[in-house]
Amino acid sequence: MTHFLEPRFHQTPFPPLLRRIPKSPPPISIQCRGGGGGARDLQSRLDSINNTQKLTEAMKLVAAAKVRRAQEAVINSRPFAQSLAQFLHFITQQIQPHEIDFPFLNPAPVGKVALVVFTGDRGLCGGFNASVIKKADTRLAELKNLDLGHILISVGKKGNSHFRRRSDVQVDKYITGCGGGSVPTAKEAQTIADIVFSLFISEEVDKVELIYTKFVSLLKCEPVIETLLPLLGDGEAMGDGGFRLTTKEGKLKVEREGKRGNLEEIPALLEFEQDPVQILDGMIALYLNSQILRALQESMASEVAARMNAMSNASENALELKNSVLVAYNRERQAKITGEILEIVAGAEALQGF
Repeated sequence: MTHFLEPRFHQTPFPPLLRRIPKSPPPISIQCRGGGGGARDLQSRLDSINNTQKLTEAMKLVAAAKVRRAQEAVINSRPFAQSLAQFLHFITQQIQPHEIDFPFLNPAPVGKVALVVFTGDRGLCGGFNASVIKKADTRLAELKNLDLGHILISVGKKGNSHFRRRSDVQVDKYITGCGGGSVPTAKEAQTIADIVFSLFISEEVDKVELIYTKFVSLLKCEPVIETLLPLLGDGEAMGDGGFRLTTKEGKLKVEREGKRGNLEEIPALLEFEQDPVQILDGMIALYLNSQILRALQESMASEVAARMNAMSNASENALELKNSVLVAYNRERQAKITGEILEIVAGAEALQGF
């Protein structure tokens, strides 16, 4: 038996030519078996929807509790990471790259790029994983069109499972479990920073890019690409934005995304008591750790916010579906009762002739 629940619209006093007829959504089809099993099928489906709704409500509450801590971690880490990047950029401006031997200031011609892709370890978070994976696929296609090699570092189970299914992409490094407790830690970021540092210092790659989801608000998160290394080259500077390797007039160019950091509070005259190379050596490790930790925290906050919104939508859809099934169940139950009453009345009428 199939019940169709169609919405009704009130009549308006406008003439037929001026009346705006709203588009009605397609009717919700509730399938059930005829006879006595129809009501039991609908009751079983109602129980299943109720259990699903309880599960989505619980997951929504858990995500709401986590998103507050993740949001605070992002807000607290951004000023330090940006200030450190701005100050390091200011120091590099005061030093001529050809005067010191520091590999992070002397970028070589780009031949190979390391991509660090941050995804989640779990699903049920809407389009969070799909959006950042799509961004990574687009970047891989761009590098392929530029005839540039790449090394892929996947952070998160979802990204690794996606790239494993592709025959033309190989995951060179695989990291999971970051932020598995509550929020990512500096120790977890240091693991990724050591891999990136060794790849760049050994000249296996000439550029390192981070692909992660930037946390904007509870309702908006956007995947971004930021350049982590090198620090300076061809007018490239550090700050609160990122850089992309693109083509312009047939040549490789670096374009900045975002605004340049404000360096007005730093005095223009600086005296280095130590060798500038020693200062930069001490700051580069802290810089890598802070930037990767910020990317981990941004990704974690975006994931829990997306999961909270997805579970909220799932709960609302479950409630709407439950109401539709309940109407169909009441109709089936009423039809069954009416049929039984008719059988009793027919039996009583038949017995009157005896």
